[in-house]
Amino acid sequence: MESFRAFRIHQEGGKIVSRFETIPLEALSAGEVVVKVRYSTINYKDALAATGAGKILRRYPLVGGIDLAGEVVSSAAPQFQPGQKVLVTGSGLSETHDGGYAEFARVNSDAVVPIPAGLDEFQAMAIGTAGYTAALAVHRMEQNGQKPDAGEIVVTGATGGVGSIAIDILAARGYRVVAVTGKESSTEYLQRLGAARVLLRDRIDTGRRPMEEALFGGAIDNVGGELLTWLTRTVGFFGNIASIGLAASHELNTTVMPFILRGVSLLGVNSVYTPRELRLEVWQRLASDLKPRHLDSIVTRTIGFEQLPSAFDDYLKASVTGRTVVRIAG
Repeated sequence: MESFRAFRIHQEGGKIVSRFETIPLEALSAGEVVVKVRYSTINYKDALAATGAGKILRRYPLVGGIDLAGEVVSSAAPQFQPGQKVLVTGSGLSETHDGGYAEFARVNSDAVVPIPAGLDEFQAMAIGTAGYTAALAVHRMEQNGQKPDAGEIVVTGATGGVGSIAIDILAARGYRVVAVTGKESSTEYLQRLGAARVLLRDRIDTGRRPMEEALFGGAIDNVGGELLTWLTRTVGFFGNIASIGLAASHELNTTVMPFILRGVSLLGVNSVYTPRELRLEVWQRLASDLKPRHLDSIVTRTIGFEQLPSAFDDYLKASVTGRTVVRIAG
């Protein structure tokens, strides 16, 4: 290919500027595998990066987009062949490496995952980083002994991509799920995904004591801050809390008492730099026993590449429910 469209993020005059450009393959970050990108996604992190609302990129300019799925065009790595359908999530995309908002991507072979049987390119991006993160959280919790009979699992930030898919996966595995959201209008949506109960965030009494009554068997937290502190106080004996997000705050004001007296485990979930073997294992599970049942409901928007710049504000306003898939080509 001579040149192609890419959505690149620049730093100019101390400000973040994002725009469509026509670039050659040589302008992309180095990598052994060239992929013709079919689909990408929008995550909260993408909105922060593209608008400059958060400091995400570590060098400029870079193509945005932390997700991509498409077809291998060429490869210097013998394990990948032209025509093979692949995906990449995280792995430094749109942080240190050019990402998925381009018609072609050049990526390191260690980051490339063959799309497992049971998923196509669109479904891989309907899941994307958000679904992979949710599945990784469930995987780690169960490795650490989480079981449905231990009690309800509470999911905060429930209407977002991670929260929505986490609810779907957990409910399918027999857990009774409690969804926490600030959007009362989304109650029916969350129940459709499998939530047994919905709690409105502004009606929760987060308490003040080091430990409150044990209410839950475990938790997946996408918010951080006061809600995560509340979870440490209310998750019961030997429960797991998967800590994923910090949209509310990066601070955690708690004590060691829940971890000592109740044996609670706080599990950090890093979906960007997961060891390759674990990444492959979780994606295989996403195509089988952890495959979301309600992707048609969770993907609330599919937009064209040209619509991308106008879609970020809704993420910054926290008005998006579910997942957005971006059709790059085809």
